[in-house]
Amino acid sequence: MGAGPGSFITVEGIEGAGKSSNLQFVRERLEAAGKEVLFTREPGGTPLGEAIRRLLLDHTHQGMVDDAELLMIFAARAEHLNRKIKPALKQGAWVLCDRFTDASYAYQGGGRGIQPQRIQRLEQWVQGDLRPDLTLLLDLPVGEGLARAGKRSEPDRFEVESQRFFDAVRNTYLDIAGQEPDRVKIIDSSQPPEQVRVQIDSVLKRFLSG
Repeated sequence: MGAGPGSFITVEGIEGAGKSSNLQFVRERLEAAGKEVLFTREPGGTPLGEAIRRLLLDHTHQGMVDDAELLMIFAARAEHLNRKIKPALKQGAWVLCDRFTDASYAYQGGGRGIQPQRIQRLEQWVQGDLRPDLTLLLDLPVGEGLARAGKRSEPDRFEVESQRFFDAVRNTYLDIAGQEPDRVKIIDSSQPPEQVRVQIDSVLKRFLSG
């Protein structure tokens, strides 16, 4: 693993893991190192992607067929990659993305129970060989994460899922980290915010010097 001229960094985690504040910290850290940073999110990142995001999160579509959910996410991802992510990387920018395909394995694979081989076929079709260079997995116990998220805002269509669903999501994330330790770095986000930032900073320093 090493930093390239245009590197692709993703941040993953369950609800309440502190992605928003820590994404801002990562962005500031990269910009301080002289990198041009494109900050984006999934699902979303483009007008079409944001429209799909609204459909996915809206309670109107509670009970959406699992396959439809997965295909909509990859449709948004195809648009995002070709309109935004690939052009930015090609120009030498660093792309910082709030969630990416690991979330599809965790939420639609682990949570919904879709076979990972099916997700893998879509991943290869939509992304080709493109994968993140570095992924920060903000990890904490599910109960703690949901308690934090509950204080934040009205829950969306995913946030109303059961603890069992989120246990499966978290376990899938941790399985991915175990399979790809060079790319996925686990950050203990149950720690106080300043300690979380120390962990992130340590990973970024190693990556930037790679």
